[in-house]
This record gives sequence, C-alpha cells and structure tokens, in this order.
Amino acid sequence: MKPEYEFFQTDQLQHLLDNILNEGYCCIGPQVRDGAIIYDTLTSVEQLPYNMSDTQAPGSYSLEKTKSKKYFDWANGPQAIKPLLFAPVEKLWQSTQAADGSISFKTSEVDITPTAIFAARACDIAAMKIQDQHFLQQQFVDPYYRARRDNLLIIAVNCSSPADTCFCHSTGDGPFINNGADIELTELEFGFLIHAETDQGKKLLQGLELQHQTDAQRAESNSIQQNASKQKRQLPALDIQTGLLNELKNDNWHTIAARCLSCGNCTAVCPTCFCHRENELPSLDAKSSEHTREWDSCFSQGHSYIHSITIRSETSQRYRQWLTHKFASWHEQYGRSGCVGCGRCISWCPVGIDVIESVYAILERRRD
Repeated sequence: MKPEYEFFQTDQLQHLLDNILNEGYCCIGPQVRDGAIIYDTLTSVEQLPYNMSDTQAPGSYSLEKTKSKKYFDWANGPQAIKPLLFAPVEKLWQSTQAADGSISFKTSEVDITPTAIFAARACDIAAMKIQDQHFLQQQFVDPYYRARRDNLLIIAVNCSSPADTCFCHSTGDGPFINNGADIELTELEFGFLIHAETDQGKKLLQGLELQHQTDAQRAESNSIQQNASKQKRQLPALDIQTGLLNELKNDNWHTIAARCLSCGNCTAVCPTCFCHRENELPSLDAKSSEHTREWDSCFSQGHSYIHSITIRSETSQRYRQWLTHKFASWHEQYGRSGCVGCGRCISWCPVGIDVIESVYAILERRRD
C-alpha cells in the first residue's frame, strides 16, 4: 500500500531546510562545483543546482542550464552516501613510545556529528543498505560506520531525469525510493509531494504549509515515475550470476582489458564498493605512528599482493575480479547483486567502458 503524500509549494523548501538545521544537523546537499554536482555543506536553497541538468555517456559528464525551474532535474554526480559513512581516509588508532621505551596504543574517537543528507537518490539508498549489511550485519560491526549511520538523517528526492548511463530500473533500485529514507520528496512543476517515514522525519515537517495531495498531483507524480523508468540501458534478463562464473576463461576479458587503465575510477565512484587498505604513518621523530584505513580498489596491483606475489597481475584478471564479484559472488555474500544501476562507473571511466556492454560481451549475448 502506497503511503499518503502531502504537498507544499516550492517557496517552502527553505523552511524544511531550516527545520533540519535547527535540529542540530550538519546538512550535506547537492551543489554545482567544478562542472559537476557534488555534495557539500548546505544552508540555503540558493546553493542547490537550480535549472540544471546533466548529460552523461560512457566517459562523459557535463552540466547545462535549462528552463525547467526545478532544483532536482538531474540524475547524479560522482558522489553518493558512501563517503559520509565509510570515510575515504580514517585514523583508527595511534601508537606512542614513552621515554622508557614502552609503547601505548590509543583508539581514535569516532566522529558522531549528526548529519543530514539532502536529496539522496533511490540508487544510493539501495547502495547504503548493502553497505549496512557489510559493516553492521556481519560477525564484526564497524564502530566508525555505525556511529555515523546512527546519526544520519536522509531526505530523499525521487529521480525524475535519469541519465543515459542509468539502469537502476533493471536492478530494481529506482528511480523512485522503496524505503529507507526519513523523508521522501517528489518534485512537481510547482512544488513537492512529501512523505515522512520516521518519527524524526515527521518532526521536521512542523511549520510547513502542507496540503493534501490532489488527484492531479498524484497523476503528475505517477507520470514522472513512469517516464523515469524508461531507461535505455538494461541488464540482460538472464542468470548473470551463473553466466559470468561459467565464463572465467572467456577471451572477451582480454578484449575489455585492452582498453582498461586499471585506474580504479569505477570503484571510487561506486556507491557499494568497500575495499580498503591500512597504512602506518610514522612521525619524523619515530616516537609515534598513526594507523589509518583508506579506500582501495581491486584494480590496484597491491590489492592482490600476498607474500611477494601479485595474484592478479594482469588487468584482465582485475577487471574479471571486479565484474564477477559485483554481479555474481556478491549474491553469495549479501543475497543480491552489488550493482544498484547508478551508472557512475560508465560515466566516470576515462576510456568509456560500459559495464552493461561488458556483461553482454562476456555472456556473448546481444540486446534486441
């Protein structure tokens, strides 16, 4: 059963943002910077990407002004929710040597700043749920991720304009939100439909001039969802999991690898990838050392380095590892694919490798 939505005029959007800030949250929202839509500290609706749309293709991303008079008439940028929960670089503990030569260890404090992400997309909420499984629902719980997750408020906006690289509809993760947000918004021509899923979300609706949604507004929302679901890219309607694992020696791995730079861009922008490495950063006087965790990629040579041997020394092996883990063995770990169809790996690949085309090439199938 679909929830009941209410409506507010566009000029009330700042009021909603003020409510979030007044509750003590650091609000992170979309804004244009350096030719892309990124997420950064947000205090005013004037910072939002008003009248902007994005054009994405393999290896290509650009923004342009439109006449839409909307704030969220775009698909996504390079960021997702992941950096707010799984920090790109994080100090875990520090060791210090005393004058008598003894060494003490101190665990780093966990950042517990209450944070609200404004205008999260359906695909990124789906990706966050996968990250939740990895960091919170295994034998060992990550305290750093948990602290941030427990203090995260999500204001989601349904996607009305997927990019040509998006395929979230075929993965079942968009373009509209299923659940997982505190507040869900749908931007219409003259305002927003809004629904609060949690008690904290309902609290943030105080003072908004809300009206019951009309049949016309409901129809407009349904039309937006239907149009946004008509995406050009789709995963094949096949058993991808079994198909990929049965094609580990397929020559197309080498064909794809001939273009791949092993740069790791795809894993950096992917909202579900969680590979990391740990480093020691000793001080110059050798009296202390910081132990840090930072993002890594299965495309890096060091990722498969074990006892003087690089297990996956060739690019074809690294690309195979990434694709088969994402679409096949991930099912064994988390009960679903590791791909939410955001299309970032396609847009931000320097040489324009299309993950959808890669899947078809390995399975030796063609789209109708």
